[in-house]
Amino acid sequence: MRRGVYVLPNLITSASLFAGFYSIASTYNGNFERAAIGIVAGAVLDGLDGRVARMTHTTTKFGVEYDSLADVVSFGVAPAFLAYGWALSGFGRWGWLAAFLYLICGALRLARYNVQINTAEKGKFNGLPIPAAAVFVASMILLYFDLGGSGSFKHFAVLLAIYVLAFLMVSTIKFNAFKDLEPLRRRPFNTLVVFVFLALLVAAEPQVMIFVFASAYIVSGPVGEVVDMIRRRRRRHVESEKPAHGHDAHTEDPR
Repeated sequence: MRRGVYVLPNLITSASLFAGFYSIASTYNGNFERAAIGIVAGAVLDGLDGRVARMTHTTTKFGVEYDSLADVVSFGVAPAFLAYGWALSGFGRWGWLAAFLYLICGALRLARYNVQINTAEKGKFNGLPIPAAAVFVASMILLYFDLGGSGSFKHFAVLLAIYVLAFLMVSTIKFNAFKDLEPLRRRPFNTLVVFVFLALLVAAEPQVMIFVFASAYIVSGPVGEVVDMIRRRRRRHVESEKPAHGHDAHTEDPR
């Protein structure tokens, strides 16, 4: 701290924190669509600050802690407050309980990540990342308004989704971290074509595509766990069969 802090990555983190505050203020004023946009913008900035810090070799302990505190506000408090104001308030105690459970599970997820940051599996997140959960909440609202909705929206599916997100954040299900993606590295030509195509889809239907991408990422964790479990069972079955095949040839009594 005596040597100072790196300005650029922490400035981006501050912008992400501001996006979360903007979302909370928008929810308070009843503008749920703007609140959702604020969360998505915060998620983009959150992904950018860590990448900038790694690319410029300016990663510090201060930056990690500051980023976690900003995440609690932008992806914990903001989406919980937004979900409650938009849909959960109509469910009474089950509604505010779901919003608080989302918030506390998100905070616990961040605390566990900070403790396990040096021991976690490379390229994997242990539990659903809180920015992904927040983007999914925001994407539901953006899609709702894009389909012609207005005002608040009370539906049991939203209540259930918040509980599921809270569970996934504190679970041990593995999610891809995408930290090994290096934008400056040479890639096959087809990779560029795919990214251009996806960018065009997002530009054409941003509300729909954000919801699709967020949903696909959330589903990828449980599906990956099921696939890995099936593979482990098959591997154990194959290994258990090997000794049996080794004794198929019966030796005759030499007498």
